[in-house]
Amino acid sequence: MKKTLISLVVLAATGVIAGAAVLYAGAINIAADEPHHPLTYRLLEFARERSIAVRASELKPPGDLADPERVRRGSGNYDAMCVGCHLSPGVEDSEIRKGLYPVPPRLADKPAAVLDPQFAQARQFWIIKHGIKASGMPAWSKGGMEDEAIWDLVAFVQKLPGLTAADYRALVATSEGHSHGGLDGHHDGHGHDEDDHDHDDEDHHDDEQPVVPSGEQKGHTHPPGFKHRH
Repeated sequence: MKKTLISLVVLAATGVIAGAAVLYAGAINIAADEPHHPLTYRLLEFARERSIAVRASELKPPGDLADPERVRRGSGNYDAMCVGCHLSPGVEDSEIRKGLYPVPPRLADKPAAVLDPQFAQARQFWIIKHGIKASGMPAWSKGGMEDEAIWDLVAFVQKLPGLTAADYRALVATSEGHSHGGLDGHHDGHGHDEDDHDHDDEDHHDDEQPVVPSGEQKGHTHPPGFKHRH
């Protein structure tokens, strides 16, 4: 019995040393453009979903998620915070989404898995609030997004797969844009109330940049020789 225990300890120690050597040698490629082995990916996917399921099971979604006002408010935050990675109806891909691994889901598509509606809502809330490590999905609550605004975002995401591109643009146009409790409890919305600012015409300077409406943003630039198509 004693010899068996010694053998197990030696094997365990050897495994730890071998693992440390592999890590130190940099043998594991962590590049986002080098996919995991399928078995590794499935294992991580299973661990992720079980972790979310256990924690989201304690959440009870509000009963008014179908309220058009929630959906309207959520649409503006989605367009400001999520659309680059999770896209909008009619948009095929984006630069940032192409470079992320794992690739973020297209939330305008109907979900492949049929989940209990309340669990699906709780799951989305938990992910938006807490984020997912090493995936590119941030914990929006860390930036000050309060629970009510997160539930508004969930309300919109629930409606998103049924929207056309025109429906999406129209809904976002009726919203306040990026508007929720931010750092220090202040709103960080792009839109402002009329009495938030009181500027005379002479207060504006020629070097101020004009505001570009949502959906009509000017393109960004790349170094000479870089070519791509949006």
